Amino acid sequence: MPDIQLVPLAEIDAGALTRDRTGLDPEPLEELRRSILAHGLRLPVELFRLPDAGARTDGALYGLISGYRRHLVFAEQAQAGDAAFAAIPALIREGLDAAAAYRAMVEENAVRDALSPWEEGRALHIAVAQGFHPGVEAAADALHPGKSRQKRARLRAVARLVAELDGLLAAPERLTQAQLLRLADAWRGGYDEAIRAALEVAAGAPHEVQWASLAALLAEHAEEAVKPLRPRPRPGRPRRVLRPSPGLIIRRERTRMGYVLHFAGREASSHLLDEVLDEIERLYLPGWSGAAGPRPKKMVTKKIILYQCSKPPSSSGRFPGRRASRPAAC
Repeated sequence: MPDIQLVPLAEIDAGALTRDRTGLDPEPLEELRRSILAHGLRLPVELFRLPDAGARTDGALYGLISGYRRHLVFAEQAQAGDAAFAAIPALIREGLDAAAAYRAMVEENAVRDALSPWEEGRALHIAVAQGFHPGVEAAADALHPGKSRQKRARLRAVARLVAELDGLLAAPERLTQAQLLRLADAWRGGYDEAIRAALEVAAGAPHEVQWASLAALLAEHAEEAVKPLRPRPRPGRPRRVLRPSPGLIIRRERTRMGYVLHFAGREASSHLLDEVLDEIERLYLPGWSGAAGPRPKKMVTKKIILYQCSKPPSSSGRFPGRRASRPAAC
């Protein structure tokens, strides 16, 4: 067992390894701070020697493996002027390169404080992105050799989803493995563009709002998996997302009542929806022409419900208010 050493914070690069956690809960961090201030540090941090330490200009000699929150508490106290926290007790793991140090970090977090399914998948993605492993298959085998083949397959599915959606989802660590696997399955099943468009429109929204915006897409995909579309659609169909300009996203969604078109972006406006409804009506009433006019630039989001009809089209006049288009008897 290596001896515990007192290492100056200035010699530690806490960001030498990309952390597998997506965030820090402030309440446990504050509890840790109070414990350290009252009783001192009971468990040293773990470090590895940086291979490029001699060429660095920041004076760092070591990278942090485990103890990120403990190091953070020491750094914040030192920054506040408490000289007693300028150095931290540490164990130095000799003979580790960056890949081995990263594996040790993941193992430590798995033992001490279980990672969420998203964070486990993100750890695989990071390991591949930083060149520690050639692909997610190799990363899963190296970082989780004790897991069953089925569990590693689930991890790989989440890791591939992380590669596509990291940064778009709010609080992804709150998603269960079942939710993530549903999302990954829909992504592979051709709903990738629709999922990305829904998240772009809901960017910055709370976790619950984002997940609600995806629920209908996931339900539609699940229904198609049980009852495939007949006849089989040609390539590129069905169309789920249209981006006619940089300021407009049109996304279709199937609901229990029919189909919904979501219009979002700075070019989505009441005038635009009037024109769209006119165009739909024109399909059933040849010769109809809508009124043209300027397109407001104010950001709004609108919906059009397109009702599924079982009867043949019949004549229909223009509906006041243009809240819905029902060009055929439904």
